Amino acid sequence: QVRPVESGGGLVEAGGSLRLSCVASGNFFSVYGMGWYRQAPGKQREFVAGAEYGDSVKGRFTLSRDYANRMVYLQMNDLKPEDTAVYYCVAEVFLENGGSPKEYWGQGTQVTVSS
Repeated sequence: QVRPVESGGGLVEAGGSLRLSCVASGNFFSVYGMGWYRQAPGKQREFVAGAEYGDSVKGRFTLSRDYANRMVYLQMNDLKPEDTAVYYCVAEVFLENGGSPKEYWGQGTQVTVSS
């Protein structure tokens, strides 16, 4: 079973920073891609970062990859109250050498930004 596991969420004041981490655990061959989505209460899930960035976070958030260790990070700077959401890691992995990548979602980590 492949399971992305997020960490690093918490409560921060507006203007502050947080760094989220995600490790893709389980038995698989290699990582194809990893990224981040978020979902605020009452809103649809929103793309945050992957091969590119969501418009609302450009210039403030930076994604970094360490696929050799099956990890991805999200450095979030200049946080705003509207960034408050549950942040989900998504991992696309090859279960074996060859074939198509499969997608797996983490359980999410809460980020709360106070004004």
